[in-house]
Amino acid sequence: MIASEKGFAEEPDPIEIPIDGTLDLHHFQPSDVADLVTEYVAQCRRNGILSIRLIHGKGIGTLRETVHAILRKIPEVQSYRLADAAGGGWGATLVTLHI
Repeated sequence: MIASEKGFAEEPDPIEIPIDGTLDLHHFQPSDVADLVTEYVAQCRRNGILSIRLIHGKGIGTLRETVHAILRKIPEVQSYRLADAAGGGWGATLVTLHI
């Protein structure tokens, strides 16, 4: 008997995220964002990527606020700001990591 026949939800396959300095959060559940952003920032730093673009969308700002609250708690974050119009405006946050 497989898990779904027992009434258990099957675990989705892990998603491989490219570590290229841009992370689009639209594709993830809100409950996954804190761990995802924290791990993505850490992996970028390990790979020598010190400038990151986090795309959270414009909407009503809930995800943006969540992302900013997470960034405030990460010691490797030197600064962050909303992107300019060409980079997504207030739908994206640009992050600079400490060297």
